[in-house]
Amino acid sequence: MPHGHSHDHGQGCSHEATDVDHALEMGIEYSLYTKIDIDNLECLNEESDGTGKTVFKPYEKRLDVSKFVQSDADAELLFNIPFTGNIKLKGIIISGANDDSHPNKVKIFKNRPKMTFDDACAKADQEFELTRDYRGEIEYSPKVVTFSSVHHLSLYFPSNFGDDNTRIYYIGLRGEFSEAHYHGVTICNYEARANAADHKNDLFDSVGRTIQ
Repeated sequence: MPHGHSHDHGQGCSHEATDVDHALEMGIEYSLYTKIDIDNLECLNEESDGTGKTVFKPYEKRLDVSKFVQSDADAELLFNIPFTGNIKLKGIIISGANDDSHPNKVKIFKNRPKMTFDDACAKADQEFELTRDYRGEIEYSPKVVTFSSVHHLSLYFPSNFGDDNTRIYYIGLRGEFSEAHYHGVTICNYEARANAADHKNDLFDSVGRTIQ
């Protein structure tokens, strides 16, 4: 009998450890929010300025309902999200309230900075019908081939489940990140080479004048 008790206890610890490991793993995988150029992130039609930025937060804070964005004039919200490099987008979680203010659709556009609501009427690179997800547990999987080299992401939420305004608590982005490569060094080398050539010409000119 004692053996059975000990076995059950061990099993319980194992489940708890698994849950913790899963949460840590998800937290690491859903860390693309740290690669957002947050100062230049835009949220169109947000009721309070700057609140759109607050929904991009750590996975473990997805249930924190003290910070959220709510639409203003109608149910639409449009996020323009620049990154500090290139991402390969593999998963999205969208969490809202457990009521009709939860968005019911998202249209995703890649590499189209400064989108407006008129622009968002165009065909999206991908769109999803959304399910109410107040616990942040449902992941939507974008086509990796389509979203393999993304420096800017736009998320357009055109509607919700029937409320006048849309409310979102958390947007999670999962994927891979790579630094952007700039050719500043190459440009400097060209400039240095050009300057050296100019200097050589000046030298020839001065020699020529001396001889004369």
